[in-house]
Amino acid sequence: HKEVAAYYRAADLCLVTSLHDGMNLVAKEFVATRRDERGVLILSCFTGAARELRDALQVNPYDIDQTADATRAALEMPPEEKEIRMHRMRKTVREHNVYRWAGNLIAELCEVRLDDQAASPAGLGRALISEGGVRDVTTEY
Repeated sequence: HKEVAAYYRAADLCLVTSLHDGMNLVAKEFVATRRDERGVLILSCFTGAARELRDALQVNPYDIDQTADATRAALEMPPEEKEIRMHRMRKTVREHNVYRWAGNLIAELCEVRLDDQAASPAGLGRALISEGGVRDVTTEY
């Protein structure tokens, strides 16, 4: 990882043009390594990271002209703007970490369970597997 981090730190920009992904870690890794708060991130609008890293330049990777224009804009961007954008993205990466994600997931799962209990006056349904492997769903009254 040290070698990859060195490439991230040396790069003027990082171009992530995924056509579909959930959460591309390359984008967040690039941002996390940029302690100098330089460099520009260009993200496909189809990446999961694009929802969090709003200071990245966003492109539709199917639009070649738009991607070329964003690359040019990144290379010609004033240093002050690069620093402002990277500073905000680094703050987002620090705040939206795995611990926050896990906490939000657990909270949402608890809400789903409470919603299910409220919807069923008898409580939660319970699934049982009989000796023959047949699954029965019963509700406690």
